[in-house]
Amino acid sequence: MPTLVKTRKRAPQKEWATFRAGGLQILQAQPLSRIPGLLHGFSTRGGGRSQLDRERVLNLGAVEWDTAEGLAANRRQFLAALAAKAGANELPLVTLKQIHSDAIHVVAQPVPGDRLPGDALITASPGLLLGVHTADCLPILLADAKRRVAAAVHAGWRGTLKRIVSKTLGRMRMEFGTPAADVRAALGPGIGPCCYEVGLEVVQQFHAQFANAREWFDGPFDRLVAHDSPNPLQWLNRMPPGHQPPPPTAQLDLAAANCWQLLEAGLSRRRIEASPLCTACRTDLLFSHRRERGLTGRMLAVIGWPV
Repeated sequence: MPTLVKTRKRAPQKEWATFRAGGLQILQAQPLSRIPGLLHGFSTRGGGRSQLDRERVLNLGAVEWDTAEGLAANRRQFLAALAAKAGANELPLVTLKQIHSDAIHVVAQPVPGDRLPGDALITASPGLLLGVHTADCLPILLADAKRRVAAAVHAGWRGTLKRIVSKTLGRMRMEFGTPAADVRAALGPGIGPCCYEVGLEVVQQFHAQFANAREWFDGPFDRLVAHDSPNPLQWLNRMPPGHQPPPPTAQLDLAAANCWQLLEAGLSRRRIEASPLCTACRTDLLFSHRRERGLTGRMLAVIGWPV
């Protein structure tokens, strides 16, 4: 099986860059930037038209506290900034109704609104941008430069458990003949193992699915795997209600788990680049659903060929 260095300890200076356009700060992965004609970017928090706790933010997903007009203005601003950086015309954006699944859609033309239920998009059609929303989950962009195939993947712990990125690579091969060895992958900012505390259910499900799951967790992994579920008949242990000690927790490295899936699928390590930024640590720059207790915005990771 592939071995994996912990991704978030890598230095960001050489393989990640930031550019400013239209009043926005946008992140790019240099391995994707080197592909001629490919347009991609990971949005950040500031500079948009929406107001969140007296702060102007670039919210790019539907949330209760923002207006439809604010969201539409932010998307126009973000797409215009990307197009200006690339010297291209603005492109229609295809996004998803994300459901933490392994559902993948292949698209060849614009689809209005967030109507497609699923968590990955693939296209080989020029003139389209594919996008996924995140606010702690992992955005993954994939590109096959030889066949001009692009994919955008949303991978939370449920999607990672269902091998969404591996299945996206398989669908790219099935639809367009893309071998994994020709793919470059960029894993954008997501919540890091420093902040992503998970409980018994998550640890045990990962252990059941992956023989090497222990590599992706910090904390008492073996204790959690062996831990019995809490006893619903609490009176049997003669402890007062509310006094039963909670089970221990562990920290999950989503980026490491998805990098391993990419390696296992056939990508070389030099074709995978993971952002070192943790969304929960960097709420000055990024949105974090967990750190901000749900009152936050959504970022957007996009990819496509203008022509």
